[in-house]
Amino acid sequence: MRIVVVAEAEINPTEIRERVKEALTNLFSGEVEIQGEIDDYGSAKLVGEGHLSLERFRMILQRDRIRAAARAQLFRGTTESRIVVFLNKQVAYAGHVSFCAPEGESPLGPIRLTIESSNPVGVIDWITGGYEPRVKR
Repeated sequence: MRIVVVAEAEINPTEIRERVKEALTNLFSGEVEIQGEIDDYGSAKLVGEGHLSLERFRMILQRDRIRAAARAQLFRGTTESRIVVFLNKQVAYAGHVSFCAPEGESPLGPIRLTIESSNPVGVIDWITGGYEPRVKR
């Protein structure tokens, strides 16, 4: 199963470019390209391929115990061969994951995560550890 991961974030003039790059690399593995002039608007784009590019993201979801919530968000953003979700950039810089809306919920703008795969449901199952029904106690 081929997986292509693209994480993109706008860089505001008030932001330090290396910190935006670090926000992306805290969650995903891949090559990062930064565009735009210093002290002006720009963008950072990370591109990775395969399961390894999502391994950090997967481990953070497991560590922070948000796999079920992540699964729901990932399914909401799923189309036939693509998953698109938005993540809070400041939270990503701190090494955590917080899903957000495309506008308004992330003051410095969100990270747009696009995962392309012929089997997006299989990717979500791998990232979130599959579906386990909750047991009431």
